[in-house]
Amino acid sequence: MVVLNRIYTRTGDDGSTRLATGEPVSKASGRVEAYGEVDETNACLGLVRLHTAGDPELDEMLGRIQNELFDLGADLATPERDKPLGWEPLRVTADQVVRLEREIDAMNAALEPLTSFILPGGTALAAHLHLARTVCRRAERRVAALVADPSETVSAEALKYLNRLSDLLFVACRRANLATGDVLWKPGATREA
Repeated sequence: MVVLNRIYTRTGDDGSTRLATGEPVSKASGRVEAYGEVDETNACLGLVRLHTAGDPELDEMLGRIQNELFDLGADLATPERDKPLGWEPLRVTADQVVRLEREIDAMNAALEPLTSFILPGGTALAAHLHLARTVCRRAERRVAALVADPSETVSAEALKYLNRLSDLLFVACRRANLATGDVLWKPGATREA
């Protein structure tokens, strides 16, 4: 149970923060950047959900994903270390990744195959989902950089989760534009006046 009695502590005024392990780190560290990008993805999903009134199934899915993104943030804020923590860290699981895959497959089954890349847009729901997708991709790149850093350890499922989530958001964009159709990219369509 998390208890927040006081919102400001002044401990970060020098540009540092503490990981869940208690270790002090710079707020500019790759790990803090990574879970900050996950937090931004979550905030985007909050905006998306303002537009899901016509799709309660998607809204419920995104609500669950928002909770899972908090789990992912906790996972990233708790690096694996050689010494025991004295408590079981919260980690994203393979089952959570598999659930995203099942949801992608279910949504995609109702869609026509793509004939072109699609442009971000269409309905308000689709446009907000596209924004969330691009922010999620940025979070994925941050976590990939953390994985590539030999001084860092990241749980195996963290990067997989973000990769599947960005795919899910892409398919959800297409689902949101099902009635109006995808906004297709027309390569070179405006090169000649």
